[in-house]
Amino acid sequence: MSQVIAATRLSVLDRSRTREGHDGPAALRDTVRLAQELEALGYHRFWVSEHHSVPGVAGSAPTVLAAAVAAATSTIRVGTGGVMLPNHQPLVVAEQFGVLESLFPGRIDMGLGRSVGFTDGIRRALGRDKKDADDFAAQLDELLGWFTGGQRAHPQVHALPAKGLRVPPYVLATSEGAAIAARAGLPLVIGDLRGRRRLLDAVEEYRAGFQPSEWSERPYVVVAGTVAVAATEEDARRLLVPEAWSMAYSRTQGVFPPLLPPERIEALTMTDKERGFYLAGLEGHIAGTEEQVADDLEAVITDTGADEVLVTTSTYDRDALLGSFRRLARVADLPGAGPVRPTAA
Repeated sequence: MSQVIAATRLSVLDRSRTREGHDGPAALRDTVRLAQELEALGYHRFWVSEHHSVPGVAGSAPTVLAAAVAAATSTIRVGTGGVMLPNHQPLVVAEQFGVLESLFPGRIDMGLGRSVGFTDGIRRALGRDKKDADDFAAQLDELLGWFTGGQRAHPQVHALPAKGLRVPPYVLATSEGAAIAARAGLPLVIGDLRGRRRLLDAVEEYRAGFQPSEWSERPYVVVAGTVAVAATEEDARRLLVPEAWSMAYSRTQGVFPPLLPPERIEALTMTDKERGFYLAGLEGHIAGTEEQVADDLEAVITDTGADEVLVTTSTYDRDALLGSFRRLARVADLPGAGPVRPTAA
């Protein structure tokens, strides 16, 4: 068992991906059940995401879903990975997290991203424009001010019950967002593992530019990416197949389809362009047996100096996904890890 991995927090982001034969409501219920299972295994935190008008993703209201997850669990930290701040008024976001923290004190995380809508049509429906993402730093400052009482843009307005509460903020970022997180003195969540050089450069920039704040005295790095663990290397690779095809399809057709079973995908006739995207989507992740994953995960943590790893794996077979998380819990020697039961074929 790696001491490096054991000393690193291990958490999960679930995107509530829809699957063939399982609709959006089922995906949301699957997310809540997965959180309960991961809490029992000893994972540190469980986050949910925000996607609007994306057919393959059911998670459109992360603070609502986080409330359901927190109500169904008792010890695991719960949060958002993340609320896309340019889509919302900072006051409303502060109020929502104030309610969450009031109901589930000491367990709520406020993960924040700077994306705005997925298409022009979605942005218009949200009442936003692509350029709104450029104001992320100012939006972030206003949001934090609603908690501290330091915002001055709206005199005599108060975010209740958020004012005075401490909900830990995290910035989900690429390289540009890393600089914003550093200047604000906030923890950084960054991925993915496939762009290793860009990832390392962004983490280095974040640490070099970090300015201590009332929210965080030192840099804190959460590295996010896909990790798949199975009895064999081939079984682990099959866990990657549904998401790789979904991404390839989105790159060529413009929409995310529900996740398909691996055998369906492997029988498809793909265009050269589709196959290129599909094969690329299978590469660069951490996937394999427990021993292989332990080696690769230790290397990532050592290279990045990560304080935490946020696993973002999606696949069609939820039982196999849970089996992967069980095996990963064994790799990390989490308190709830135990013998791995084989999943059904």
